Amino acid sequence: MMATAVFPGSFNPFTIGHKSIVERALPLFDRIIVGVGYNEHKSDAGSVEERVEAIRRIFASEPRVEAVAYTGLTVDLARRTGASFMVRGVRNVTDFDYERTLADVNRRISGIETVFIPSLPELADISSSMVRELSHNGVDTTPFIPSTDNNSEK
Repeated sequence: MMATAVFPGSFNPFTIGHKSIVERALPLFDRIIVGVGYNEHKSDAGSVEERVEAIRRIFASEPRVEAVAYTGLTVDLARRTGASFMVRGVRNVTDFDYERTLADVNRRISGIETVFIPSLPELADISSSMVRELSHNGVDTTPFIPSTDNNSEK
């Protein structure tokens, strides 16, 4: 049986921290589905479809990573894709407290298990909202965004 995990988020934008979580989760799973959800509470930095395409380009050389757009509950995406696990990155204790609650609810309503992967220390300060704020204020955010050229080391 293939071990499939969903890595959900709005990825608005997808950062080098997100990329690191996917790369570090790959040895644990046969397949990782990056689920790009619509979040009505976050302002958009590009459409969901644009974010899905960017993630597909980032992982173009890794056939075990897929990117899909979705609406609704993440556990429903997991069911549709045959995923038994959810991957979540945590940067700090605040993230962990929030993610733990979601993991408990998701397990209760669907049986899906959540695997937490702590961010690398050098990436712990990077968040999509921070990148959006910097971009909004004219700061070059390319150091925080993975290259969509999959030959890049970023």
